[in-house]
Amino acid sequence: MMEKTSLSILKTYWGYDRFRPLQEEIIHDILLGKDTLALMPTGGGKSLCFQVPAMMQDGICIVVSPLIALMKDQVENLRKRNIKAIAIYSGMSHREVDIALDNCIFGDIKFLYLAPERLYNDMVQERIKHMPVNLFAIDEAHCISQWGYDFRPSYLELSHLRSLKPNVPFLALTATATPRVVTDIQEKLGFRSENVLSKSFRRENLAYMVLPEENKMGRMLKVITKIGGTGIVYVRNRRETQEVARYLLNHGISADFYHAGLDMQTRSKKQDAWTNNQTRVIVATNAFGMGIDKAEVRFVIHLDIPDFLEAYYQEAGRAGRDGKKAYPVLLYQQADRDELWESIDQNFPDFQYIQQVYHHVCNYFQIAYGAGQGMTYDFDVVDFAKKYKLEVIKCLSAFKFLERDKWLSLSESVYLPSRFKFEVDFQELYKFQVQSVHFDPLIKAILRIYGGVFDFYVAINEFELAKKIGKPSEEVVRMLNLMQKQEIASYIAKTDSPQMQFLQARVDYKNLYIDTQFIAVRKSHKEEQVKAIYGYLDEKVCRSLALQRYFGEEVEEPCGACDLCLVKAHKAGLDESIGKKIQYLLLDSPRTLHALIDAIDMGSEDDRLRVFRQLLDAGTILLKEETYHWNAL
Repeated sequence: MMEKTSLSILKTYWGYDRFRPLQEEIIHDILLGKDTLALMPTGGGKSLCFQVPAMMQDGICIVVSPLIALMKDQVENLRKRNIKAIAIYSGMSHREVDIALDNCIFGDIKFLYLAPERLYNDMVQERIKHMPVNLFAIDEAHCISQWGYDFRPSYLELSHLRSLKPNVPFLALTATATPRVVTDIQEKLGFRSENVLSKSFRRENLAYMVLPEENKMGRMLKVITKIGGTGIVYVRNRRETQEVARYLLNHGISADFYHAGLDMQTRSKKQDAWTNNQTRVIVATNAFGMGIDKAEVRFVIHLDIPDFLEAYYQEAGRAGRDGKKAYPVLLYQQADRDELWESIDQNFPDFQYIQQVYHHVCNYFQIAYGAGQGMTYDFDVVDFAKKYKLEVIKCLSAFKFLERDKWLSLSESVYLPSRFKFEVDFQELYKFQVQSVHFDPLIKAILRIYGGVFDFYVAINEFELAKKIGKPSEEVVRMLNLMQKQEIASYIAKTDSPQMQFLQARVDYKNLYIDTQFIAVRKSHKEEQVKAIYGYLDEKVCRSLALQRYFGEEVEEPCGACDLCLVKAHKAGLDESIGKKIQYLLLDSPRTLHALIDAIDMGSEDDRLRVFRQLLDAGTILLKEETYHWNAL
C-alpha cells in the first residue's frame, strides 16, 4: 500500500499537485503534534491545513466554527470526495445529536464539525472523551479573544477540550489578529509552547483607496464603470442593500442584494448567480462573503465605514484572489465617522438594560422562575424587539453579555431542512403498514428515496414526497406528524431561525449576575478600535503599510499602488517638472519671484512656491539684487 504523504492525500482527494504558501509548514507542525496558530489571509486555503493532516492519521478531527453555513458547505464538499463528515450545531434535536456523537465514537467518521455553543452541553463533552481524536481545528480563532473584533463567549468553552484530550494538538486558524490577540488565542487555548505561522498581511495586487466623498452613490458608479468586472458593495443594513442594488440597476449595471434576513434558498440562488457571473455586482451586509472562493473579484466597495479594521481587511481581501490587480475602495463622509463613534453605546448597554432584556426574553417564551434550563427555541429577534420596543443591535449586544455569564446562548440564523427517522425496526414498520394502509405509499416512498432512515436522521423534502405519492404537501406533513405521535418515527420540521438556548433556570432581578467590569473593559477597547479606524482614514503615507503595522508587521516599503502612494508619485513627478521649468526660465534670464511663479504653467501656486523654496534652500537658486538666478555650479 502506498505511504500516505501530504502531497498524495492532496492529489487523491482534492486533485491539486502542490500546496499554497504556508500550507505545508502548518501541516508539518500538526503532524509533529505541535499546537499551532496559523494566520492566513481570506482565500488562502485554511481548510486544507487541517483536512490533509487529519486524513493522514487514524481517528477523527474535530473542527469548531461559528459559521454554520460554512460548516455545512465543508461537510457537503468532504462527502462529495467520499470522506465521512458530519456537523452538530444549534437547532438539532437531542436525539439527532446523540446519534451523530455515537457515529463519531463507533463509526468511521473523519471530521466532526461543531458549533462552539454545543460545548455548553455536558453530553457532548462526555462523548468527546471517548472519541479517537487526532486534531482540534479552531476556525475563526480570534473569536476566543476579548481583544478580537468578533469576540464570542461560547468560544471560551474551548478550553474544556484541552482537559478532555490533553495530548491532542490544536490548530487555531484566523485571517486577522493583532499581536495582542495572537498572544491571547494561545493563552486561552492552553498552547503547550508558542507557535505562530503567518503570511505577510500585504496583498501586493490590491490597490487600497480611501476617498472622502459627499456623493457616494455617484462615485461608486464611476468606480464600477471604470474598473469593470464583478465585485461586492458592502453596506451597513438590509434596507441599504435593496436601495443601492436598485440604484445600480437603474443605471444599467447588473446587480442584486443579499442579507441574512433572506431565506436560505433565496440566498443560495443570489450567491450562485453572482459566482457564475450572471449578476455583476452583489450589494450586501457583512453576512455575505464567508466561504466564498470567487477568484476574479475586481473591486470591493465599502459605502459605510466598517466597525473594525480586521473586518475591513477581511472583506477587502475578497478582491483579487486570482492575483490580478483589484481595488478595495472605502467611501466615507464626516457623518459616517460621527455615527461610528455614537454606535459604541449601542454595543455596550448598561446593567439595567441587560436585566430588562433578560426578563423580557424569559417572558417572551413564557418561562417560569426556576424553569427553562436546557430549553432551546426558534428565535425571531426582530419580532422580539418590536414587541418590547427595543433596538435590535442593542438587544443583540445584551444577549452577548448574557451568554458570557452563561445565562443563555443565541446562535446565528441557520437553515435546517426537515429531518426524519424511523423509531421502530423493519418488522414493526411492516405491521404498521398492513394495519394503516393509508400510510403505505408514503412509507414506501421514504424507503425508496432516503437511505439509512432506520439508523439516523435524514433530511427530507415534503414537496418531493407529496409529488411521488400524488397528495398535497400539507397532507404529507399531517401524516408525518401522525407517525411521530404514534411513536413510529421522529419528524422535525424545517426551520430558518436563530436558536435561543437557556443555559440556566430563570432567576429574579437580584440573582442575575452580570460582569459589569468586563463590559467596561470591552467598551474601552472598542473605543481604541474605532480610533484605529480613524487613524487608517487619516493615514498620510501608505494604506498597505498602515494595515500591516496594525497587525504587528514591521515594514517600511510603501505599496506604490494605494491612493496615497499614487498621489505621492504624482506629486513627485509634478515637482520634478516644476523644477525643470524653473531651471529653464532662470537660465534664460534672472527674474523676480512674482514673474517666475507667473511664468510656470503647471501645478498650483502653492506647488510652485514649495518647489521654489526647496531649490532656494538647496542653494540651486541664488538671490542677487532682487532677482533670482540659476546657480549653474
